[in-house]
Amino acid sequence: MDKQTHKSAKLYRMVMDEHICPFGIKSKHLLEKHGYEVEDHHLTTREETDAFQEKHNVDTTPQTFIDGERVGGLDELHAYLEEPSMKQEGTTYQPVIAVFATSFLMALAVGFTADSLSPIRIVELFIAISMCVLAILKLRDLFSFTNQFITYDLLAGRYVPYGYFYPFAEAGAGILMIASALIWLAAPVALLIGTIGAISVFKAVYIDKRELKCACVGGDSNVPLGAISLTENLMMVGMAIWMGSKLFV
Repeated sequence: MDKQTHKSAKLYRMVMDEHICPFGIKSKHLLEKHGYEVEDHHLTTREETDAFQEKHNVDTTPQTFIDGERVGGLDELHAYLEEPSMKQEGTTYQPVIAVFATSFLMALAVGFTADSLSPIRIVELFIAISMCVLAILKLRDLFSFTNQFITYDLLAGRYVPYGYFYPFAEAGAGILMIASALIWLAAPVALLIGTIGAISVFKAVYIDKRELKCACVGGDSNVPLGAISLTENLMMVGMAIWMGSKLFV
């Protein structure tokens, strides 16, 4: 429920040639969503912004004022309007859920296009596509990924280049499994990295009892290292064994 019957607000936000504050845009949208008529003041220079912050004794912009009272920045505005924020705070499995949900839908789409919606093939595609998507997230910033990965992976912690090799191997194995090509190469690679990963996660979480962040969705993630990380590696191991076994059928 809105706290004001008089829907009027003043918003001060940075709008410069080289920078437009995203939080200012979101503040304006949030106010308009709740029916406020926004008096939108643009701070167009660094000097103007500094002068505004000094005048109102604040360290950041945007700043919202309602009926002459300062509400604050975007976080304070969300709280004032009792509007949930999409901001991620603390540990979260949201990135992993997004990857697996999207990968499953992609698997269904690929299977539908190929006229092959058998449950076994969908599972194969789901795991292989998940491997590729997770690899993309790692490859976008290899430096950050390895910084997190080497803190718990048993091989990467002893031989750093393996940390840089890992996402390429994951992507390559996933792509080959999607294509059902060169399985003699893809299966052993997936089995190797999946087994090392599973052992590393199990040791770090369940034996050493360490509270770490998982590098599975790339560096600087807030995904906790735990059962989901272990499951991800076991899925890769299972996929490798399954695909490899078909070579001997």
